[in-house]
Amino acid sequence: MTAEEGKTQVTLPELAVPYSHRLTEHLKREDRQCTAPSSRFLSACRAFNQGEIGKQKLIDKTVRLGFNNVLDAFHVVGRKEIQPSFFEEVRGGSRQVMLTDKLFELKEQSEPEGLRKEVEARWRLVETAWSTEIPKKALEVKRDSSSNQLYIERSDRQRSNIASCRDALNGYQKGRCFYCFRAIAVGSKSEIASEEAPQAEVDHFFPKMLEGALPRLNLDGVWNLVLSCQSCNRGPGGKE
Repeated sequence: MTAEEGKTQVTLPELAVPYSHRLTEHLKREDRQCTAPSSRFLSACRAFNQGEIGKQKLIDKTVRLGFNNVLDAFHVVGRKEIQPSFFEEVRGGSRQVMLTDKLFELKEQSEPEGLRKEVEARWRLVETAWSTEIPKKALEVKRDSSSNQLYIERSDRQRSNIASCRDALNGYQKGRCFYCFRAIAVGSKSEIASEEAPQAEVDHFFPKMLEGALPRLNLDGVWNLVLSCQSCNRGPGGKE
């Protein structure tokens, strides 16, 4: 990440390298990657995956086509532009992106690897929903308790795995217990560097014991899952 390197500016040719790489990798898993019926940029990414064009030509096409509307829409939710802005586009001459102080603050507040996993989890959720052609209102994300993996059940009753439950939920909690706000570690035990932060556990906000009383609700749905420390989940007064 450019912010990790301490750079405050990045040119589109520089940004095109990781951007095109991630898209070509995701296209190998799911061919649909946007809401538009066609995209010249995605066609170029597919051509690269099929060996029809080389890496440099892909980078050139990414610079020319890949950022159309993307930079302008990045900070827009609905029809409103949100704050803070993490970058500003510098137009004229060689197009560049100027990184703002807010992006560097985000870097200090978040573990880079955790942020990457969170982005990947959300990306997988969107593309899996597209691939199954499930209407948004009917989309239900469930959790496999044995693997701690989120999944969507397809129309043919098969499962499409999405991502680690912890990675997806941590996007909302930012490494803090849902109940006591204590710092928790979201990675696997082998990835946890600090012994002071206990490993995050996945908890049902409405306990599973209520399942019989609420037969129409899927308490294993992602809407009912939070990350907690072990004390809140298993200790005296815990919710397990």
